[in-house]
Amino acid sequence: MSTNILILSAGTRNKVVQYFKREMAGKVIATDCSDLGPAVYDADKAEMVSRIDAPGYIDEIIRICKKEKVSGVFSLIDPELSLLAKNADRFTSIGVTPIVSSYELCETSLDKFRMYDMLCKLGIPTARCYPSIDIFEASRQAGETDFPVFVKPQKGSASININEVRSREMLTALFHDFDGLMIQDYMHGQEYGADVYIDMISGKCVSIFLKKKIKMRAGETDKSVSCRNDNLFKQLATFVETVGYRGMIDIDLFYNEDEDTWYLSEVNPRFGGGYPHAYECGVNFPKFIINNLEGRENPVSIGDYRDGIYMMKYNELKVMPEESLAE
Repeated sequence: MSTNILILSAGTRNKVVQYFKREMAGKVIATDCSDLGPAVYDADKAEMVSRIDAPGYIDEIIRICKKEKVSGVFSLIDPELSLLAKNADRFTSIGVTPIVSSYELCETSLDKFRMYDMLCKLGIPTARCYPSIDIFEASRQAGETDFPVFVKPQKGSASININEVRSREMLTALFHDFDGLMIQDYMHGQEYGADVYIDMISGKCVSIFLKKKIKMRAGETDKSVSCRNDNLFKQLATFVETVGYRGMIDIDLFYNEDEDTWYLSEVNPRFGGGYPHAYECGVNFPKFIINNLEGRENPVSIGDYRDGIYMMKYNELKVMPEESLAE
């Protein structure tokens, strides 16, 4: 029986869809709530669905899984990860594997202050965070922190409403205009990203791809270069295995050369926007996923790629007549 994959909220992530089509003998089905989501047209089959917050949304996805004999399902957007994990039993009961970490980990990863608290308890270096202006000011008066700082939504993605703040006046204005914000110490140093795969059968970290970020755009890596660091690989493998992540995750890091310290910034338990760099360097997460869905553990191959390979994103277009849009 062939393995079929369902990719939820495909949006503009055409490369991920293309990679699965390249690696699979079965079908790739992709969904979106808009018929102008270009990635769905690279799949073997496109399915238009409701928004993820609509009543009965999961029922729609279950129906697609049954109709298309889907083996595994995953999402490409943060808000849907917890929804998928929360309904994991509904999928497994019909023979479909949700390729996602636990509900608790998805919720913690989405909530930046909860993630900060978890990292502190694990003793993992990270930038200090403050849930309110009063707590930040108390720390500032004690000489523990100062401007500039980052202000960001406690729950958010794609770098929306993230601001570098250099004064109390700007800080007050942002907290007045927006709800759910938090304050984070300014991270000094070079930004990196790690694409990590944790085997869904063994629970072992089997692959890590590290890239130095050269340019960012809308919260995603626009230009990067592959690199390696064996000591960091060991630290990341211990972290993800200890916490219990599963499948593909994306980790944001900063390296402070003066302190010779790696700071963990965020964890996104999904394909990262810069994952195509890893795949093009031979780090094949679609293959790992297919192996797991077919009952095979993946061998450990951490750092199995060349360093010094550059990625440069550029724009592509998909042009089609109205009658060819998915229904």
